Amino acid sequence: MQPISYKRHRFPPDTIRLAVWLYFRFTMSFRDVEELLAARGIEVSYETIRCWTIKFGPAIAANIRRRRGRADSVWHLDEMVVRISGKRMYMWRAVDKEGEVLDILVQKRRNKAAALKLLRKLMKNQGAMPEAIVTDGLASYPAAMKVLGCLARHHPGRLRDNNRAENSHLPVRRRERKMQRFKSQGQAQRFVSTHSAIYNTFNIQRHLISRNTMRLFRTSAMAEWNAASAAAA
Repeated sequence: MQPISYKRHRFPPDTIRLAVWLYFRFTMSFRDVEELLAARGIEVSYETIRCWTIKFGPAIAANIRRRRGRADSVWHLDEMVVRISGKRMYMWRAVDKEGEVLDILVQKRRNKAAALKLLRKLMKNQGAMPEAIVTDGLASYPAAMKVLGCLARHHPGRLRDNNRAENSHLPVRRRERKMQRFKSQGQAQRFVSTHSAIYNTFNIQRHLISRNTMRLFRTSAMAEWNAASAAAA
């Protein structure tokens, strides 16, 4: 866990942490966050909030990833099309069977090389090979797994077999519409990498748990956020 330095900023750390949390936790624009802070008597421009999210968002997301344990041994992989500056690109995504986002890569291609890059990054970050990798029928997946020697773990299925990955695209689609599309590949990658870690922390399956359990989960999630975004002494 790396404490974050908020030095040389005019606003106190708690204000910066609140602005970053609001932007990544909810489907809001920078101007929406500016309005909410103004309602609390905090006058800050949306451009300043944008700078805070770029500077502190990735650092907080990295701290969250360090705190979380190893993912489940079943991975679900999928990709979706995104339009960035008028060009067709692909957002490759991996989630575990609990719906936790493991990684997202924005790439220009939908081929073997792109699938191989995602799988190599996943195995490096997770530190282990999964028991099963569930995908759709895209031929790039078995071609990449053959190179890595894990083709026996591949479970190509029908669309409903990979609903975990399909459904995990929805929060990003909502943000894409709110942001009026991503502006560049780098900006898209930076946003989804930060958003996925924070989304994992606060993702509550409300229909599967009781009210008391949900209350405990919220308390735990906020404690994790506070620890990950804590200011350096």
